[in-house]
Amino acid sequence: MSEDRQLQVARDGHVATVSVAGPGGKPVMDARFFEELAATMASLEADDTVRAIVFAGADKHFSFGLDLGEALGTFGPLFGRTDAGGRAGFLDLIRRWQGFIDTVANSSKPTVAAVTGWCVGGGVDLAAACDVRVASADAMFSVREAKMAIVADLGSLQRLVGIIGDGHLRELALTGDDIDAARAERIGLVNSVYDDADATRAAALDLAARMAANSPLVLRGVKDVLGAERAPRVEAGLRYVAVWNSAFLVSDDLKEALTSFAEKRPPEFTGQ
Repeated sequence: MSEDRQLQVARDGHVATVSVAGPGGKPVMDARFFEELAATMASLEADDTVRAIVFAGADKHFSFGLDLGEALGTFGPLFGRTDAGGRAGFLDLIRRWQGFIDTVANSSKPTVAAVTGWCVGGGVDLAAACDVRVASADAMFSVREAKMAIVADLGSLQRLVGIIGDGHLRELALTGDDIDAARAERIGLVNSVYDDADATRAAALDLAARMAANSPLVLRGVKDVLGAERAPRVEAGLRYVAVWNSAFLVSDDLKEALTSFAEKRPPEFTGQ
């Protein structure tokens, strides 16, 4: 596999491990990352020898989420546009990025997220799209979009409600606070916590291997049945947040969030 790929795939028996490297080895998500994610999932989905998939950070951290440097370039041209064409284009972009995360959530094969270090924003979207999550003791989680004047729109708000419940989700999404692995385990965000990164990845591989030992047809059936009620609700929520953000995301507060981030100072939001 080319060393410049942002997602690196290794196989062990019937389990594929997807290591999230990110651009230049930095665990962030840019446009190319999302394209590679979709291509990787399509390849694994078509490979009958792969029966379960593990997602893990290639280095110390799972993911820092969206590449804000690239986001400045993406959002910048939108600030001066109020026409319907600009908003429609933004809606299409959000829906496209949602679709990339959906390739994980909609996989017919069991998926396990092995979270080590930081898991922020889009990283939580990716982890929430997996069937099961485990974490290292040093893992930290954050649905941080509110601090960036953004309504999270790639799946956390839609999927976490079925994982951690409404109250915990509202707290995390409305504060943007960080939580540690111990809290994540208490609220059900992760199933188990392990001492270090190596133990976490080993546990994730063992869990995936135990899943992969079962009938592939039954694994697919279990996922289909469990998703029968959830999938329509998630899809409706994704469509709604895409419409909301295409209408309201481009704001003075978003501009202030991005500017203050670049200037390394606290933002001063006005609600405009």
